[in-house]
Amino acid sequence: MCFSAQADLVGGLLIGAIGIDVIRHIDKRSEYRALAALPLLLAGHQLTEAFVCWGLHGRFSAHVGRVNTWIYLLFAFVILPIYLPAAIFLLEPPGRRRRIIGAFIALGTVVSTLLLAAMLRGPVTASLGHFHIAYSTGLRAGGLVVAAYVTATCGSLIFSGYRTVARFGWINLIAVAFLSRATLNEFASL
Repeated sequence: MCFSAQADLVGGLLIGAIGIDVIRHIDKRSEYRALAALPLLLAGHQLTEAFVCWGLHGRFSAHVGRVNTWIYLLFAFVILPIYLPAAIFLLEPPGRRRRIIGAFIALGTVVSTLLLAAMLRGPVTASLGHFHIAYSTGLRAGGLVVAAYVTATCGSLIFSGYRTVARFGWINLIAVAFLSRATLNEFASL
């Protein structure tokens, strides 16, 4: 959320500190590693947006801003829709839930492919809005792709057999609905 580059910086550092603590506490439970690494990845993502914001404000060269825009979008559009369902898949014991979450990985792969293709077709842009950064890729059928993205990411969480993970999925789904509505009036970047 680019309320300011400084907010992104503080948020990224705070999320990173939480991520380091999470990694320190997983011990030898290898099935948790991918999910435990998520806060560190999200911290890097948040810090990248700080550089996008600074680039848009002219504090860095336009090239630095463009590179960080690509890094930000590659994580959000290409990595996350596959990574998150895969991390949940690794948590689940073999069975019905794991097969369902496997379908979310497949959906996330389709979404990632479509979003990467849109990025490569371009143009990829970032511009300052009121309390957010507006990213654009010239995506066709954007509403359908966004719905599939949310289904792949939040759905994989919601279908988890772990109650706290499923609850986190519902909270994220509600947050996405709120933020989607709010960005219609330029409230916050997603």
